[in-house]
Amino acid sequence: MNIQEPIPAVVYCRDSFNTPNGKTAHGLVRFTRRYQVMAVVDPVWSGRDAGEVLDGSASGIPVVDSVEAAVAISDKNGISATHLVVGLAPDGGRLGLRYREDIARAIGMGLHVHSGLHDFLSEDQELFELAQRHAVVLTDVRKPPPVSGLHFFAGDIERVDSLKVAVLGTDSAVGKRTTAWLLVRELESRGVSVEMIGTGQTAWMQGARYGIIMDSLVNDFVSGEIEHAVCLAWKEQHPRVIVVEGQGSLMNPAYPGGFEILAAARPDVVVMQHAPARIDYDGFPGYPIHPLPRQIQAVDVISGRPVVAITVNHENLSITETTATCRAIRSQTGLPAMDVLRDGAGELADIILAHAK
Repeated sequence: MNIQEPIPAVVYCRDSFNTPNGKTAHGLVRFTRRYQVMAVVDPVWSGRDAGEVLDGSASGIPVVDSVEAAVAISDKNGISATHLVVGLAPDGGRLGLRYREDIARAIGMGLHVHSGLHDFLSEDQELFELAQRHAVVLTDVRKPPPVSGLHFFAGDIERVDSLKVAVLGTDSAVGKRTTAWLLVRELESRGVSVEMIGTGQTAWMQGARYGIIMDSLVNDFVSGEIEHAVCLAWKEQHPRVIVVEGQGSLMNPAYPGGFEILAAARPDVVVMQHAPARIDYDGFPGYPIHPLPRQIQAVDVISGRPVVAITVNHENLSITETTATCRAIRSQTGLPAMDVLRDGAGELADIILAHAK
Protein backbone atom coordinates (compact mmCIF):
# COMPACT_ATOMS: atom_id res chain seq x y z
CA MET A 1 0.00 0.00 0.00
CA ASN A 2 1.41 3.36 -1.03
CA ILE A 3 0.34 6.46 0.87
CA GLN A 4 0.25 9.53 -1.36
CA GLU A 5 -0.27 13.09 -0.13
CA PRO A 6 -1.81 13.10 3.37
CA ILE A 7 -5.57 13.67 3.34
CA PRO A 8 -6.77 16.80 5.21
CA ALA A 9 -9.07 15.35 7.85
CA VAL A 10 -11.07 16.09 10.97
CA VAL A 11 -10.87 13.42 13.69
CA TYR A 12 -14.17 12.80 15.47
CA CYS A 13 -13.86 11.70 19.11
CA ARG A 14 -16.84 13.15 20.96
CA ASP A 15 -16.69 12.66 24.76
CA SER A 16 -13.91 10.07 24.41
CA PHE A 17 -10.62 11.89 23.82
CA ASN A 18 -7.99 11.07 26.45
CA THR A 19 -9.89 7.92 27.46
CA PRO A 20 -9.36 4.29 26.34
CA ASN A 21 -12.33 4.68 23.96
CA GLY A 22 -10.43 7.36 22.08
CA LYS A 23 -7.35 5.33 21.24
CA THR A 24 -7.84 5.64 17.48
CA ALA A 25 -7.90 9.43 17.77
CA HIS A 26 -4.85 9.29 20.04
CA GLY A 27 -2.90 7.36 17.44
CA LEU A 28 -3.80 9.83 14.71
CA VAL A 29 -2.83 12.83 16.83
CA ARG A 30 0.53 11.27 17.65
CA PHE A 31 1.38 10.00 14.17
CA THR A 32 -0.21 9.29 10.80
CA ARG A 33 1.07 9.06 7.27
CA ARG A 34 -2.42 8.82 5.77
CA TYR A 35 -3.99 12.06 7.05
CA GLN A 36 -3.13 15.63 7.83
CA VAL A 37 -5.14 16.05 11.02
CA MET A 38 -6.66 19.53 11.06
CA ALA A 39 -8.63 19.27 14.32
CA VAL A 40 -10.11 16.87 16.85
CA VAL A 41 -13.80 17.08 17.77
CA ASP A 42 -14.54 16.60 21.48
CA PRO A 43 -16.51 19.18 23.51
CA VAL A 44 -14.90 17.92 26.74
CA TRP A 45 -11.46 19.25 25.75
CA SER A 46 -12.54 22.07 23.44
CA GLY A 47 -10.07 24.95 23.34
CA ARG A 48 -7.04 22.78 24.19
CA ASP A 49 -4.21 21.44 22.06
CA ALA A 50 -4.69 17.71 21.38
CA GLY A 51 -1.05 16.82 21.95
CA GLU A 52 -0.90 18.79 25.16
CA VAL A 53 -3.98 16.95 26.46
CA LEU A 54 -2.53 13.56 25.58
CA ASP A 55 1.16 13.85 26.27
CA GLY A 56 1.81 17.29 27.71
CA SER A 57 3.44 18.47 24.49
CA ALA A 58 1.71 20.74 21.96
CA SER A 59 0.99 19.16 18.56
CA GLY A 60 -0.58 22.16 16.83
CA ILE A 61 -3.84 20.22 16.48
CA PRO A 62 -6.74 22.06 18.17
CA VAL A 63 -9.60 20.32 19.97
CA VAL A 64 -12.99 21.86 19.13
CA ASP A 65 -16.57 21.27 20.18
CA SER A 66 -18.20 20.40 16.83
CA VAL A 67 -17.62 19.22 13.30
CA GLU A 68 -18.64 22.67 12.08
CA ALA A 69 -15.97 24.32 14.22
CA ALA A 70 -13.35 21.84 12.97
CA VAL A 71 -14.17 22.58 9.33
CA ALA A 72 -14.09 26.33 10.02
CA ILE A 73 -10.63 26.08 11.59
CA SER A 74 -9.41 23.98 8.68
CA ASP A 75 -10.71 26.52 6.16
CA LYS A 76 -9.16 29.37 8.15
CA ASN A 77 -5.78 27.65 7.94
CA GLY A 78 -6.09 27.44 4.17
CA ILE A 79 -6.35 23.64 3.94
CA SER A 80 -9.96 22.54 3.67
CA ALA A 81 -10.70 19.21 5.32
CA THR A 82 -12.14 16.66 2.92
CA HIS A 83 -12.66 13.75 5.35
CA LEU A 84 -14.09 12.98 8.76
CA VAL A 85 -12.23 10.13 10.47
CA VAL A 86 -14.08 8.39 13.28
CA GLY A 87 -11.53 8.32 16.10
CA LEU A 88 -13.75 6.39 18.50
CA ALA A 89 -12.89 2.85 19.59
CA PRO A 90 -15.69 1.84 22.00
CA ASP A 91 -16.15 -1.71 23.28
CA GLY A 92 -17.61 -3.78 20.47
CA GLY A 93 -17.10 -0.97 17.95
CA ARG A 94 -20.73 0.16 18.19
CA LEU A 95 -22.02 3.52 16.92
CA GLY A 96 -24.05 5.46 19.49
CA LEU A 97 -27.03 7.62 18.48
CA ARG A 98 -25.32 10.93 19.30
CA TYR A 99 -22.29 9.93 17.22
CA ARG A 100 -24.53 8.96 14.31
CA GLU A 101 -26.19 12.38 14.33
CA ASP A 102 -22.81 14.13 14.19
CA ILE A 103 -21.63 11.89 11.36
CA ALA A 104 -24.82 12.67 9.44
CA ARG A 105 -24.08 16.39 9.80
CA ALA A 106 -20.54 15.82 8.52
CA ILE A 107 -21.93 13.99 5.48
CA GLY A 108 -24.32 16.89 4.90
CA MET A 109 -21.30 19.19 4.87
CA GLY A 110 -19.73 17.10 2.10
CA LEU A 111 -17.08 15.29 4.16
CA HIS A 112 -16.10 11.76 3.14
CA VAL A 113 -16.08 9.45 6.17
CA HIS A 114 -13.56 6.81 7.22
CA SER A 115 -14.79 4.64 10.09
CA GLY A 116 -13.21 1.72 11.93
CA LEU A 117 -16.35 0.74 13.83
CA HIS A 118 -18.18 -2.57 13.57
CA ASP A 119 -21.43 -0.70 12.86
CA PHE A 120 -20.89 -0.15 9.14
CA LEU A 121 -21.92 3.28 7.92
CA SER A 122 -22.25 2.05 4.34
CA GLU A 123 -24.95 -0.40 5.45
CA ASP A 124 -26.96 2.24 7.30
CA GLN A 125 -29.64 3.00 4.71
CA GLU A 126 -30.28 6.54 5.88
CA LEU A 127 -26.61 7.49 6.01
CA PHE A 128 -25.94 5.72 2.71
CA GLU A 129 -28.69 7.65 0.93
CA LEU A 130 -27.52 10.91 2.53
CA ALA A 131 -23.98 10.20 1.31
CA GLN A 132 -25.24 9.57 -2.20
CA ARG A 133 -27.10 12.89 -2.25
CA HIS A 134 -23.95 14.74 -1.21
CA ALA A 135 -21.51 12.72 -3.38
CA VAL A 136 -19.76 11.46 -0.25
CA VAL A 137 -17.91 8.14 0.04
CA LEU A 138 -18.34 6.09 3.23
CA THR A 139 -15.37 3.80 3.93
CA ASP A 140 -15.79 1.08 6.58
CA VAL A 141 -12.25 0.02 7.37
CA ARG A 142 -13.38 -2.95 9.47
CA LYS A 143 -15.70 -4.41 6.85
CA PRO A 144 -14.79 -8.08 6.35
CA PRO A 145 -12.93 -8.80 3.12
CA PRO A 146 -14.33 -11.50 0.81
CA VAL A 147 -13.31 -14.99 1.91
CA SER A 148 -12.24 -15.77 -1.64
CA GLY A 149 -9.25 -13.47 -1.25
CA LEU A 150 -8.08 -14.66 2.16
CA HIS A 151 -5.09 -16.87 2.90
CA PHE A 152 -4.74 -20.01 5.00
CA PHE A 153 -1.60 -20.64 7.01
CA ALA A 154 0.98 -22.29 4.75
CA GLY A 155 4.26 -22.34 6.69
CA ASP A 156 5.89 -19.73 4.45
CA ILE A 157 6.73 -17.70 7.56
CA GLU A 158 9.70 -20.02 8.17
CA ARG A 159 11.51 -18.52 5.16
CA VAL A 160 11.40 -14.97 6.54
CA ASP A 161 14.90 -14.07 7.69
CA SER A 162 14.15 -10.59 9.02
CA LEU A 163 14.16 -10.22 12.79
CA LYS A 164 10.48 -10.47 13.73
CA VAL A 165 9.45 -8.45 16.78
CA ALA A 166 5.98 -8.80 18.28
CA VAL A 167 4.80 -5.96 20.51
CA LEU A 168 2.28 -7.70 22.75
CA GLY A 169 0.61 -6.44 25.90
CA THR A 170 -0.81 -7.43 29.25
CA ASP A 171 -4.17 -5.83 28.32
CA SER A 172 -6.12 -4.24 25.50
CA ALA A 173 -5.87 -0.47 24.87
CA VAL A 174 -2.54 -0.48 26.67
CA GLY A 175 -0.31 1.20 24.07
CA LYS A 176 1.03 -1.67 21.96
CA ARG A 177 0.55 0.11 18.64
CA THR A 178 2.07 3.35 19.90
CA THR A 179 5.14 1.50 21.15
CA ALA A 180 5.41 -0.40 17.87
CA TRP A 181 5.37 2.85 15.85
CA LEU A 182 7.85 4.53 18.18
CA LEU A 183 10.21 1.59 17.72
CA VAL A 184 9.75 1.64 13.93
CA ARG A 185 10.40 5.36 13.70
CA GLU A 186 13.47 5.14 15.95
CA LEU A 187 14.93 2.37 13.78
CA GLU A 188 14.13 4.36 10.63
CA SER A 189 15.95 7.36 12.10
CA ARG A 190 19.05 5.18 12.42
CA GLY A 191 18.87 4.06 8.81
CA VAL A 192 17.69 0.56 9.72
CA SER A 193 15.30 -1.00 7.19
CA VAL A 194 12.11 -1.85 9.07
CA GLU A 195 8.47 -2.56 8.28
CA MET A 196 5.43 -2.30 10.51
CA ILE A 197 2.73 -4.97 10.30
CA GLY A 198 -0.52 -3.36 11.40
CA THR A 199 -3.20 -5.63 12.84
CA GLY A 200 -6.01 -3.16 13.57
CA GLN A 201 -7.97 -0.35 11.98
CA THR A 202 -5.93 2.43 13.61
CA ALA A 203 -2.66 1.19 12.11
CA TRP A 204 -4.37 1.29 8.70
CA MET A 205 -5.48 4.85 9.40
CA GLN A 206 -1.93 5.75 10.40
CA GLY A 207 -0.67 4.46 7.07
CA ALA A 208 0.93 1.10 7.82
CA ARG A 209 2.10 -0.23 4.47
CA TYR A 210 1.43 -3.87 5.36
CA GLY A 211 -1.12 -5.45 7.61
CA ILE A 212 -4.58 -6.79 8.27
CA ILE A 213 -7.50 -5.94 10.52
CA MET A 214 -7.70 -9.04 12.67
CA ASP A 215 -11.16 -8.63 14.11
CA SER A 216 -12.71 -8.22 10.65
CA LEU A 217 -11.61 -11.71 9.56
CA VAL A 218 -13.25 -15.12 9.59
CA ASN A 219 -11.40 -16.96 12.34
CA ASP A 220 -10.13 -19.79 10.08
CA PHE A 221 -8.07 -17.26 8.11
CA VAL A 222 -6.62 -15.09 10.87
CA SER A 223 -3.35 -17.02 11.13
CA GLY A 224 -2.97 -17.20 7.36
CA GLU A 225 -3.56 -13.48 6.93
CA ILE A 226 -0.99 -12.65 9.63
CA GLU A 227 1.52 -14.91 7.93
CA HIS A 228 0.71 -13.47 4.50
CA ALA A 229 1.18 -9.86 5.68
CA VAL A 230 4.58 -10.63 7.24
CA CYS A 231 5.72 -12.65 4.23
CA LEU A 232 4.58 -9.97 1.78
CA ALA A 233 6.55 -7.29 3.65
CA TRP A 234 9.60 -9.54 3.60
CA LYS A 235 9.29 -10.46 -0.09
CA GLU A 236 8.78 -6.89 -1.26
CA GLN A 237 11.09 -4.96 1.10
CA HIS A 238 13.53 -7.45 2.68
CA PRO A 239 13.79 -5.33 5.83
CA ARG A 240 16.24 -6.05 8.58
CA VAL A 241 13.45 -5.83 11.17
CA ILE A 242 9.69 -6.51 11.00
CA VAL A 243 7.60 -5.16 13.89
CA VAL A 244 4.18 -6.76 14.40
CA GLU A 245 1.55 -4.77 16.27
CA GLY A 246 -0.17 -6.80 19.00
CA GLN A 247 -3.91 -7.08 19.58
CA GLY A 248 -5.71 -7.46 22.91
CA SER A 249 -3.66 -9.63 25.22
CA LEU A 250 -3.15 -13.31 25.95
CA MET A 251 -5.48 -13.34 28.94
CA ASN A 252 -8.00 -10.53 28.47
CA PRO A 253 -11.36 -12.38 28.57
CA ALA A 254 -12.77 -10.53 25.55
CA TYR A 255 -9.67 -9.77 23.45
CA PRO A 256 -7.20 -12.70 23.52
CA GLY A 257 -5.62 -11.64 20.24
CA GLY A 258 -2.02 -12.36 21.15
CA PHE A 259 -2.33 -16.10 20.57
CA GLU A 260 -2.68 -15.89 16.78
CA ILE A 261 0.23 -13.46 16.51
CA LEU A 262 2.54 -15.76 18.43
CA ALA A 263 1.39 -18.78 16.46
CA ALA A 264 1.37 -17.30 12.95
CA ALA A 265 3.96 -14.50 12.93
CA ARG A 266 6.33 -16.71 14.93
CA PRO A 267 8.27 -13.74 16.32
CA ASP A 268 11.92 -14.07 17.24
CA VAL A 269 11.52 -11.75 20.23
CA VAL A 270 8.62 -10.20 22.12
CA VAL A 271 8.23 -6.77 23.69
CA MET A 272 5.59 -6.69 26.43
CA GLN A 273 3.60 -3.48 26.96
CA HIS A 274 2.27 -3.12 30.52
CA ALA A 275 0.19 -0.59 32.49
CA PRO A 276 1.29 -1.14 36.11
CA ALA A 277 -1.42 1.06 37.62
CA ARG A 278 -4.26 -1.03 36.15
CA ILE A 279 -5.95 -3.51 38.43
CA ASP A 280 -8.59 -5.09 36.18
CA TYR A 281 -8.68 -5.87 32.48
CA ASP A 282 -9.84 -2.96 30.34
CA GLY A 283 -13.63 -2.75 30.47
CA PHE A 284 -14.04 -5.73 32.78
CA PRO A 285 -14.14 -4.82 36.48
CA GLY A 286 -13.72 -7.90 38.63
CA TYR A 287 -11.35 -9.57 36.17
CA PRO A 288 -7.92 -8.83 37.69
CA ILE A 289 -5.01 -8.50 35.28
CA HIS A 290 -2.73 -11.49 35.64
CA PRO A 291 0.63 -10.63 37.23
CA LEU A 292 3.36 -9.55 34.84
CA PRO A 293 5.63 -12.58 35.54
CA ARG A 294 2.70 -14.89 34.73
CA GLN A 295 2.14 -13.09 31.42
CA ILE A 296 5.82 -13.36 30.52
CA GLN A 297 5.70 -17.05 31.40
CA ALA A 298 2.65 -17.50 29.17
CA VAL A 299 4.55 -16.13 26.16
CA ASP A 300 7.38 -18.56 26.84
CA VAL A 301 5.06 -21.55 27.26
CA ILE A 302 3.04 -20.76 24.13
CA SER A 303 5.85 -19.76 21.79
CA GLY A 304 9.23 -20.55 23.32
CA ARG A 305 10.26 -17.02 22.33
CA PRO A 306 11.83 -14.61 24.82
CA VAL A 307 10.30 -11.42 26.14
CA VAL A 308 13.26 -9.06 25.82
CA ALA A 309 11.84 -5.83 27.28
CA ILE A 310 8.90 -4.42 29.22
CA THR A 311 7.54 -1.13 27.93
CA VAL A 312 5.57 0.76 30.54
CA ASN A 313 2.34 2.67 30.01
CA HIS A 314 2.51 5.53 32.52
CA GLU A 315 -1.25 6.11 32.84
CA ASN A 316 -2.12 7.27 36.37
CA LEU A 317 1.56 7.39 37.30
CA SER A 318 3.72 10.46 37.90
CA ILE A 319 7.21 10.69 36.41
CA THR A 320 8.71 9.73 39.77
CA GLU A 321 6.31 6.81 40.15
CA THR A 322 7.02 5.62 36.62
CA THR A 323 10.78 5.64 37.23
CA ALA A 324 10.36 3.70 40.47
CA THR A 325 8.00 1.26 38.77
CA CYS A 326 10.50 0.57 35.98
CA ARG A 327 13.14 -0.18 38.61
CA ALA A 328 10.75 -2.54 40.40
CA ILE A 329 9.90 -4.35 37.17
CA ARG A 330 13.59 -4.80 36.36
CA SER A 331 14.13 -6.24 39.82
CA GLN A 332 11.07 -8.49 39.58
CA THR A 333 11.62 -9.84 36.06
CA GLY A 334 15.29 -9.32 35.30
CA LEU A 335 14.25 -7.54 32.10
CA PRO A 336 14.87 -3.94 31.00
CA ALA A 337 11.82 -1.75 31.58
CA MET A 338 11.22 1.69 30.06
CA ASP A 339 8.59 4.30 29.22
CA VAL A 340 9.07 4.84 25.49
CA LEU A 341 6.23 7.34 25.14
CA ARG A 342 7.82 9.67 27.65
CA ASP A 343 11.51 8.90 27.13
CA GLY A 344 11.71 7.74 23.52
CA ALA A 345 12.48 4.35 22.00
CA GLY A 346 16.27 4.61 21.92
CA GLU A 347 16.95 2.02 24.62
CA LEU A 348 14.36 -0.34 23.13
CA ALA A 349 15.91 0.00 19.67
CA ASP A 350 19.32 -0.86 21.13
CA ILE A 351 17.86 -4.05 22.61
CA ILE A 352 16.18 -5.04 19.36
CA LEU A 353 19.28 -4.38 17.25
CA ALA A 354 21.32 -6.55 19.62
CA HIS A 355 19.09 -9.44 18.52
CA ALA A 356 19.25 -8.52 14.82
CA LYS A 357 22.75 -9.76 14.17
